[in-house]
Amino acid sequence: MALAVVHPPAEAPEAEAEEAGRLLFAQPCAFVAGATGDGALPGDGLPEIAFAGRSNVGKSSLVNALTGRSTLARVSRTPGRTQQLNFFDLGQRLTLVDLPGYGFAQAAKREVAAWTGLTRRYLRGRAGLRRVLLLVDARHGLKDADRPIMDMLDEVAVSYQLVLTKTDAVKPAELAACVEAVAAEARRRTAAHPAIHLTSARDGGGIAALRAALAALAAPAPAR
Repeated sequence: MALAVVHPPAEAPEAEAEEAGRLLFAQPCAFVAGATGDGALPGDGLPEIAFAGRSNVGKSSLVNALTGRSTLARVSRTPGRTQQLNFFDLGQRLTLVDLPGYGFAQAAKREVAAWTGLTRRYLRGRAGLRRVLLLVDARHGLKDADRPIMDMLDEVAVSYQLVLTKTDAVKPAELAACVEAVAAEARRRTAAHPAIHLTSARDGGGIAALRAALAALAAPAPAR
């Protein structure tokens, strides 16, 4: 039997919530800023959702899949190509933030240290940050590089949600084992959201459910 797109299945959204997510992500989504330093961070305003994860885990691909745009966030097979915090305004209701990957990156150590430090300061101190989506490659599961970020988010009580990516590339039995291992670790974490999303930017699996979850965190739609 195929796994549900949300684990546990009881966390899966209702049809009404999925429709709210579809409507939100059908809104215009525009690039706002690319920050390479603290002074370049845009001011707090809309609720923010940050996409974090190891280099090449599929952050940009997931942002593109959610918004239905193939080129909104840059996709590269070269780890470390996202070297700034990229902010996108979704329908003036939600800001999506594509963070640089951590772990392996084809860049100078000084550059990696700079954007890693900026990312950590952003995650620790951003008032408008509603949730961090911590992306995990379903082919590999959680790695040692993920745990310091989880530790920090637990410490500062920033809610984060584990999202498995590239689930289309994993056999059902292996995917089930990965989900169980990730869920077991999430249960031991104080700031981890209980729902784990299973997604594939390639075939669209889990995208509607994740849109619904994020729509629940967005600012209300403007009154007409």
